[in-house]
Amino acid sequence: MKRLNLVLLIVTTVLFLASCGGGLKSPEKIYTPGWWRVQDNNDFIYSYGKAEKTRENASFDAARSNAFLEASQYVEAHVQGLVKDFMQETGGSNPQVTELTSKAVRTVTDADFSGAMVSNSETVIMPDGRYKTFVRISIPKETVNKNLVNNIKNEEALYNEFKASQAFKELDEAVN
Repeated sequence: MKRLNLVLLIVTTVLFLASCGGGLKSPEKIYTPGWWRVQDNNDFIYSYGKAEKTRENASFDAARSNAFLEASQYVEAHVQGLVKDFMQETGGSNPQVTELTSKAVRTVTDADFSGAMVSNSETVIMPDGRYKTFVRISIPKETVNKNLVNNIKNEEALYNEFKASQAFKELDEAVN
C-alpha cells in the first residue's frame, strides 16, 4: 500500500510540474489590413507603404512616401533611398517626444507617376499611443509602362553615344 501511495504521489507530482511548465507560445501575427499586398486590378500597379509616428498626419505622410519609394523601384532599379529617423525625448516624468523623419530618394532618371493616387489607407492607434498608417497607392499600368519605355530609349541613346565615342577613339588611335 505504501508503494502504491508513493507511485501515485510521484505520478501526481510529475503531472503537476508538467502542467506548470510554460507551453509553446504561438507567434503573434502582425496586423495588416485585408487589402495589404493584394493586386486586385490588372489596370493598376499597387505600391504599399507603412509608417508609425506620434502624429497621425506625419504617419500618413511617411507611409505615402514609403509607397512612392517602393513604386519608383518599378520604374528604375537603380534607386537610392535614404531614411533617417530621429527621436528625442526630453522632460522628466512627463516627457515630450520630438520626432523627425527625413527621406531622400535619388534616382538616375525622373519617374513620372501621373495618375497615381492613394487608393486605400488605414490608421490604427498602437498600444503606446503612436499612429501606424498603411497606405496603398494605385499607379496606372500605362504610366509605368511609358516610364519603362522612356528609360529603355534613354539607355539605348546613351549606349549608342558611347559606341560612337569608342569608334572615334579607335579611329583617332589608328590615325596617330
